[in-house]
Amino acid sequence: MKKLIILLTITVCFLSCSIKEKPEFLRVENIEVTDSNSEFIILTADAFFNNPNSVGGKLETEGITITVNDIEVATVSSKEFDVPSKKEFSIPLSANIPTSKLLNLNNLSSVLSSMLNKSMKVQYKGVIKYKVFGFSHKYDVDEIEDVKIKL
Repeated sequence: MKKLIILLTITVCFLSCSIKEKPEFLRVENIEVTDSNSEFIILTADAFFNNPNSVGGKLETEGITITVNDIEVATVSSKEFDVPSKKEFSIPLSANIPTSKLLNLNNLSSVLSSMLNKSMKVQYKGVIKYKVFGFSHKYDVDEIEDVKIKL
């Protein structure tokens, strides 16, 4: 009898923690330059998701590249993130862009144009991967935003 009660309890718990659908990728926003010096420009953004499931999971970035004024300059570095259940949430995306990549002679016209306009076109492109219980799903990210430059 005890074994039956334990088995029923485990079964009910397992069925109530089901994955109804994959978390929904909503948007990337809040792209901004958070710091800059002679060596690096630090660019951050937030990727927003909504998880309708009663279980969480893990999200990780897979080679999200950053393009500034149509010039590939960096790759997003991030750790694996825990996904909360039944909630909208965001994960931070951060990249260190070497100023030498932006200021080389091939990119000089693009840099001068950005300085005059006080903005630069930033594109995040790549994949964010969701994993839970051996199930995984990939989200394609392709977001472009004009970022204001403070001189």
